[in-house]
Parts: sequence; C-alpha cells; structure tokens
Amino acid sequence: MRHERYAWAGCAVVALALAVVSDLGPHRVWGVVAGAAYAAAAVLASGARSRPAARVVAVAGAVVVPLVSLVTAGLGQLEVAVVERSGQLLLTTGSPYVTGATAVADFNPYLPGMALFGVLPGDARWWLGGAFVAALAAAGLHRARLLACPLVALPLAVGGNDLPVVGLMCLGLVLAGRGRPGRAGLVLGAAAALKWTAWPALPVALALIAVRRGGRPALRYATVALSTAMAAVLPSVLTSPSGFYRSVIAFPLGLTDTTSPAASPLPGHLLAAYVPEGRVIALALLAVSALLIAVSLVVRPPRTVRVAAARLALGLSLAMALMPATRFGYLVYPLVLGTLAYRTQQRGSTTATPAAPVTPIAPSKKEAAV
Repeated sequence: MRHERYAWAGCAVVALALAVVSDLGPHRVWGVVAGAAYAAAAVLASGARSRPAARVVAVAGAVVVPLVSLVTAGLGQLEVAVVERSGQLLLTTGSPYVTGATAVADFNPYLPGMALFGVLPGDARWWLGGAFVAALAAAGLHRARLLACPLVALPLAVGGNDLPVVGLMCLGLVLAGRGRPGRAGLVLGAAAALKWTAWPALPVALALIAVRRGGRPALRYATVALSTAMAAVLPSVLTSPSGFYRSVIAFPLGLTDTTSPAASPLPGHLLAAYVPEGRVIALALLAVSALLIAVSLVVRPPRTVRVAAARLALGLSLAMALMPATRFGYLVYPLVLGTLAYRTQQRGSTTATPAAPVTPIAPSKKEAAV
C-alpha cells in the first residue's frame, strides 16, 4: 500500500479528535493511546521495509494496549455491563431481560444469544473480540489493517457487541458461497440470535445459495438458520415476554418512556429529532429501502460472495443511516462487509466451488466425423 503512511496519519487525527470532543472516559483513553500509536505507525510506514512493523504498532497501540488498560481499570461502554448483567440474569432467572426496566441501563436491546458472552468468565470484551477475530480468520479476513481501523479498534477496546455479529455474517456468506448451506445456516442463525442487525444477512445468503445451488440446498440453509435462531430466542421470549418486548422491540423503536442514547447525527435521527412526524418519515424510508433491497434479491440475485457482501453492505448502510436511533459505531457493518467484497474481488474468485458439475456431452457420430 503505497500511501499507507497517510492512512495511519489520518487515523491519528481521528483518534486524537475523538479524545478531545468525546465526553466518555473510555473513548478519551482510547483516543490518546491509539492516536500516539497511529502517529508512530505513520512514521514507520514511510519506509517500505518497515510497513509490517507499522501495522504491528497500530494493532498493538489501537487495540491491545487500550483494551488491557481499560479492562484492568474496569472502564468500558455501558453495553459491556449490559451484556454481563444479562448473562447473570439468564443463569438466575432463565431470561436475560429485566421485566420492569425504566432506566437506560436496565434495558437489554440485544437478542438472547448475546447473553452467552456475559455468562463466560472475565470481561465480556475478551469473548466478544475473540469471537470476531476467530470468525474473520475463518472467513479469510485476518488482516492487521482491518483490526487497526478506528471503526474496529475502538469497539474492540471499549465495547464490541457488534463485532461478533458482523464477523459471523461474513463467515456465513463465505460458507454459502462455498456451497455449504448447512454450515452457513448454523453460522448465520447464531448471528441472528445475537442482534437484529444480523437478520438482513439471512435473505441475502438464501438468494446466493438458491441461485448457485438450487432450491433444495436453499431450503436446507433456511431450515437450519431459522431453527438455530429460534432455539436461542424462543426460550427467553416464553420466559419473559414483556421483558423481551420492552427491551428488544419497544426500546430500540423509541416506544418506551426511556429513550435510547444512540443519537448520532445521521439522517434518520435528524429527521426524528427536528422534523414534524420525522420518526414516521424515517421509518417509512427505512421500510422502502428494505423493500428495494429485497426486490433486488429476486430480480438480480447475487451469484458471488463479492456481490452478496456488497449488496448486504449497501442495505445495512441505508438502514444505519435511516434508523431514528442510530450511532456511528454501526458503520462497522458496511466497513467489514465491504472489506470482504473487496478482498474476494482481489483474489479473482469468490472462494466458492462451482455451482454444479457440468457433464460433458459426447459428440454424435456425425460431429465426430467432421
């Protein structure tokens, strides 16, 4: 990468700017530490031979050092505490949701599968980040530059509940492209049990499998994916239906007295905040964009992993921009999926096996004579 030093310099500016403008302690800590690491990486990247060292410095300074420091100090975004508390609630009550949630910290807007990261010992960030890195490695996206990118490095250090979701989405698309519908269904079903943001990947992978493999593999994929997701979600829904509804449906849609703190100045939030009936308009635009993506899957289904990842990245970009309650951190979805599309294009293939073996037809006697 010829201009890598400029990329690291830009990352340094972004990190230091976040340290200045953010009112969140973990963000300020990350901004200072990561900003210094990015600046050092920019200096190292000036020489072609030292570019690998620059990437190591960037990953260490933007991910490892701030993560260890923040975990040791017990500092993190609210989502970390929510995930860990939901895990303990799951163990003690059978449901990861507080029935009478009133304060922001009481709400758990994630699907029940996310609580498993809170059941495991230690800080949830270790498991969230580990699942993300493992999924990327299995999908062939284990690249230092991606991990060191601020949109990835920051959540790895301070929170990170979106990372295993997008990592599993990438792995599921790759498995779908390789002609492994059962495994793709298992992986994407697991992602769908973590957050609603994974659900758009289900029809995209279905279209990819159907156009490449046919109806029977597509049906197998859909059965496995939905069964996996429902097996994780339904027990909590049945145990605490009111808690599930208030936390997972009403709270993100702004239907509770307590509003979500996700309020980045993206179009959907600006419409909801400053335009009369803006929330309705934003939700209508969101529905229209989802419908257009769905129609595109029928009219022009993706035939490669690259196209499927790019289509999903586009759909999620529209969704993140138009949701009334949104935040810049959601941009990690189109970033990682876009990287998958770019990497598969660079390889010159989709890492997929042929859609179906072609049996050669023996020439007729007349053709053989010719």
